[in-house]
Amino acid sequence: MSVLTVERLTTAIGAEVTGLDLNNLSEDDLSQIRVLLLEHLVLFFPGQNITLDGHVELGRQFGDLEINPNLPRPDGAPPEVVELRASWGGIADEWHTDVTFLPRPSVMSILHFVSGPELGGDTMWSNQYLAFSELSAPMKDLLCGLTALHDATPHGKPEMTAIHPVVRTHPESGRNSLFVNEHFTRRIVEMSFPESQMLLDHLREWSHQERFTVRYKWTSGTVAMWDNRCTQHFVLNDFEGERVIRRVTVLGDLPAGPSARWPPFVTTRASAASIHDGPLQRHLANSSDVSSTDSTIDPALGE
Repeated sequence: MSVLTVERLTTAIGAEVTGLDLNNLSEDDLSQIRVLLLEHLVLFFPGQNITLDGHVELGRQFGDLEINPNLPRPDGAPPEVVELRASWGGIADEWHTDVTFLPRPSVMSILHFVSGPELGGDTMWSNQYLAFSELSAPMKDLLCGLTALHDATPHGKPEMTAIHPVVRTHPESGRNSLFVNEHFTRRIVEMSFPESQMLLDHLREWSHQERFTVRYKWTSGTVAMWDNRCTQHFVLNDFEGERVIRRVTVLGDLPAGPSARWPPFVTTRASAASIHDGPLQRHLANSSDVSSTDSTIDPALGE
């Protein structure tokens, strides 16, 4: 078993880990990583010379990997590796949890920072356990009875939708986290559209307060991995020049959490406002349609 050095980056989230070669991990090393990931939610491994095959092999230690037909990959790379370049829009500069518009969002991502500008392009992560735990008791009680509609509108596919609990229970830690984000979450299912907008506006701003976050400055060769079930992330689009990352993604599990305590709210009276109920009505009508689980994603998806 390798002797690791673990440096916490903030009190809320994130740790930098040295003393490991990610191309050559023992079972004990992997066990240590799993424990650290549950504790810190996002881990950074600087100074790695990870190979393309090693990147895939590392990802497979955590589950089955996505093969995305839309995203580009490096020449000669295994199909599980995607490459995202800023020059064609691969910048995830809005707070989000990855692909929550799918019924089974990804469990985790493993990102290799290949190259980037000397200044700018940092990435931030936010601890959604803390975002939930610091809410007032009445707000927690309300949220634990709600679900939310997510869609892929940012990727030009508004028909790709999923409904998830607003409060997600982590299958390993058993802890509750806030599970809405500004990029993909469109509607609180059990509320009218105006009520939903007010609540989501508050939760979106609340969820990434500075005290919940870590900001990481990349160096070439750094590998990061994060738990997509209890975090959000955001890329600072403040740089010039090319920024290249490679990523493998571990396929998702079904989000679980407190059940909805009320039925979906859909306006029955004809009005101008009823247009906002259309996406929810279509999802409820087509929830068993296999097209709603299509995992084809637009190439503009960032990290």
